[in-house]
Amino acid sequence: MHELLQEAKKGGYGIPAPNVYNRFTIEAALQAADELNAPVILGCPGVFGIEEVGELARYYERKYPRVPFAVNLDHGGPFDHLIRAIRAGFSSVMVDRSTLPYEQNVAESKEIVKIAHAVGVSVEAELGHVGQGVEYEQTRDAGLTHPEEAVSFVEETGVDCLAVAVGTSHGAYKGTPHLEFELLETIAKSVDVPLVLHGGSGTGDDLIAKAIKCGIQKVNLWTDLSQASNMAVKEAIEADYAPDVDPDKKKISSWQYDMIGADGYKAALEHYMHVFGCVGKA
Repeated sequence: MHELLQEAKKGGYGIPAPNVYNRFTIEAALQAADELNAPVILGCPGVFGIEEVGELARYYERKYPRVPFAVNLDHGGPFDHLIRAIRAGFSSVMVDRSTLPYEQNVAESKEIVKIAHAVGVSVEAELGHVGQGVEYEQTRDAGLTHPEEAVSFVEETGVDCLAVAVGTSHGAYKGTPHLEFELLETIAKSVDVPLVLHGGSGTGDDLIAKAIKCGIQKVNLWTDLSQASNMAVKEAIEADYAPDVDPDKKKISSWQYDMIGADGYKAALEHYMHVFGCVGKA
C-alpha cells in the first residue's frame, strides 16, 4: 500500500479503498480496476473474516495479474486482529487508536509499525477521530485533526500513511457534509506521508474530488457500495416476483443474487474511480 500511495501522491490522484468481505466483492473490485486500468486497495475490517479474505485475495491476484492492489486491514482494533492480518498475508494494516489520548495513540501505533515493518507490511494510523454520520452535527468538530500533532505523530510513529479527520463521517450522514479544506491543505503541506480520508460514502463527488486535490491519496468506501449492491438485488427481486410474472417460470436462484449485488457494487466503485482520477493510473 505504501508504494501505491506514494505513486498517487506524485500523480495527484486518489485510490479507492472499498471494503470487501467475500469472493463476489473482491472480484468485483478487481474487475473494476482491471477494466479501468486503475489501482485499488481492498479494505477488510476484522469482522469480515481476516483469513478468508487473505486466501481469496491470493486466488484473485492470480486471476487478475495486471491489477496493482493492496489488501489492508481496516480499522484494526484488537492486537490479535492486526497480527492475524499480517500472518494472513495482508500487505498493510490500519491500527486505529484514534479514540485514545495522543500519547497512547503514538505508543500503540509505534509498536505496530515496528512489528509490521519488520515483515514488509505497511501501516496506516488515524489522528483525530472520524465519527458516525448519524451523529454528524454533534461530533464533527470535536475530532478534527490538529496539524502540529500530525507532524509529531508521523515523526514519532513512522507510519506509512495517516488518516485525518477533516469533516467526513462513517456511514450515512445525518446533516450536510462540509469539509475543512484549508485544514487539509495545511496538514498535507506539513507531513510527507500520504493522507487517508475515511467516510467517503455520501460525501459528494465534488467534495471528494476537491479533497484529493488538497492532499488526499486514499479514500475509504463502504456504505455507497453496499447500498448500490442492495438496490440491485432489491430491483431484481421485485422484477422476478412481480404480480404479472408467470409463477411457473423459474425464479432467480439465490446464488445469482450475489452476482447481481456484485454488479451494483462494481458499478458504484467504477464511478468513484473516475471521480478520484485514478483511471489509467495502474
